[in-house]
Amino acid sequence: MKYFGTAVILAGGKSSRMGFDKQFMEIQNNVIVDFLYEILKKEFNDVLVITNKPYKYSNPPFRIKTDELPSMGPLSGIHSALKSSQSEYAYFIACDMPNVSLPYIRFMKKKLLEKKSNACITKTNKGIEPFNAFYNISIINTIENLLKGNKKSMLSLVDSIDTFYVEEYEARAYSNNLEMFTNINTKAELYRFLNTKGKTL
Repeated sequence: MKYFGTAVILAGGKSSRMGFDKQFMEIQNNVIVDFLYEILKKEFNDVLVITNKPYKYSNPPFRIKTDELPSMGPLSGIHSALKSSQSEYAYFIACDMPNVSLPYIRFMKKKLLEKKSNACITKTNKGIEPFNAFYNISIINTIENLLKGNKKSMLSLVDSIDTFYVEEYEARAYSNNLEMFTNINTKAELYRFLNTKGKTL
């Protein structure tokens, strides 16, 4: 199995603040998942979408999976994706994170080749950034044990495994305002993004 190859788009959130399901918001005349796929396919030969509405996708160019352990938050999405990963490390991004930095993804790959950690995530002065990150298939059992103990937080996971943290100053070299970690949660944020960027970093 190769080290890198699979990218995962997590598309199962509740979208309560948006007013509609965020996985179907449109950017540059593309549904957000298609928009992200077009970027990620430049770096990964396998793109996997974890969604609670697989029936909404008709003949997509990417693979589709649902949560094996539903209603358990993002950890269940990571769990299902890692079980389906075609590589030892899978890259994860949420479907509401449109600012993709391919150079930063390559930087994280380089760090993992050096460190061989279970995960590579970014730490800022606001806390950890669990997406726009890499996780290794070796943590599948750890996630299952956490969920069995009703521990659903991403912090519970990264504290339980060998995590390599990228420091904020290193991340800012690739995204000065850390826009690559921005989530679009409301219609106002979506309109602001469309008016200011709508493209990769």
